[in-house]
Amino acid sequence: MNSNNNLSLNTQQEALKLYGKFLIDVLPCYIDKVHIYKDELTLYVKNEFLLQVLFFLKNNNTCLFKSLVDITAVDFPEREARFEVVYQLLSLKYNARIRVKVLVKEEEVVASASQVFKSAIWLEREVWDMFGIFFGEHPDLRRILVDYGFEGYPLRKDFPLSGFTEIRYDEEVKRIVYEPIEIAQEFRTFDFLSPWEKN
Repeated sequence: MNSNNNLSLNTQQEALKLYGKFLIDVLPCYIDKVHIYKDELTLYVKNEFLLQVLFFLKNNNTCLFKSLVDITAVDFPEREARFEVVYQLLSLKYNARIRVKVLVKEEEVVASASQVFKSAIWLEREVWDMFGIFFGEHPDLRRILVDYGFEGYPLRKDFPLSGFTEIRYDEEVKRIVYEPIEIAQEFRTFDFLSPWEKN
């Protein structure tokens, strides 16, 4: 049974290699590279050609990735192109998935995929809110998960775990109050020795 699984995986990978080669041949200037991991195909696309690639993947008869399942990002602070914006697409007709990645610098603008997929409106707002990646020509780019006065982007790897401010309801003034965060000294250091270990 294990050899059948390996044979099936190898067959899938060969099919994905052929499909990836086909996409590079059809869109040679648009796709930087194709990556295959197990049964997943990933396209690395130049930022300026993102919408053209998404439009092709959605409407071409050999693709028909009509469903945008998710948009997210990954932060690599040490890289020049700090972020990878990741688009997960699904083709119901061919029962297939494909991943499209765009490498983006910190201040770089990504074109809004809402022109191709309406579902991108909400997903891009979430990426903007969490990572601070700006989507150009987005119809309603505003925060949805954090408070309007919130400063920073929580999923960036350089964002402090404790945040910058704390919020509490003040009974005396009968409203929510923002204050600089105060951490008690005993929480600032941690004794890594286990209480069960004897020295």
